[in-house]
Amino acid sequence: MPRMPRDPLVVGRVVGDVLDPFNRTVSLTVSYNGGRVVNNGCEFRPSQVVNYPRVDIGGDDLRTFFTLVMVDPDAPSPSYPTLREYLHWLVTDIPGTTNATFGKEEFGYERPHPSSGIHRFIFVLFRQLGRQTVYPPVWRQNFNTRDFAEIYNLGLPVAAVYFNCQREGGSGGRRLPP
Repeated sequence: MPRMPRDPLVVGRVVGDVLDPFNRTVSLTVSYNGGRVVNNGCEFRPSQVVNYPRVDIGGDDLRTFFTLVMVDPDAPSPSYPTLREYLHWLVTDIPGTTNATFGKEEFGYERPHPSSGIHRFIFVLFRQLGRQTVYPPVWRQNFNTRDFAEIYNLGLPVAAVYFNCQREGGSGGRRLPP
């Protein structure tokens, strides 16, 4: 019997640490520096992610709205993530079939700048119940994607993608649980 490929969001512990299992139902394309696409588990250096990325969203029509969340579940370090999840970016009211620039930026993009270890930076897309139905939290640290989705009745994500990043010239891996 052929082996089924494992979901990279499960392998990278995005599902588990940040998200519950979900089925992708909307296309989400995140790209930095004019074209380098974020694929699950790919590596970016902090100097490559200084400016916010282009985020293209699929969907059915312009009357469907989405919320985009970008978090770092490994802050300040993967072995001691006391700020889990750190909110790097929050955009609401993004019309389907457009990109994040058409939405309302609730928390401006804060570039990744990990100081130790390999950090995962996760983009999560949710379908909103309607326009202007999602509001920003009070602070960035200790954001909880699951709780946020529950508060605003967002349900499970419709798409997610993540990349790994460590400090320039950094080394060292993620500490895995026993």
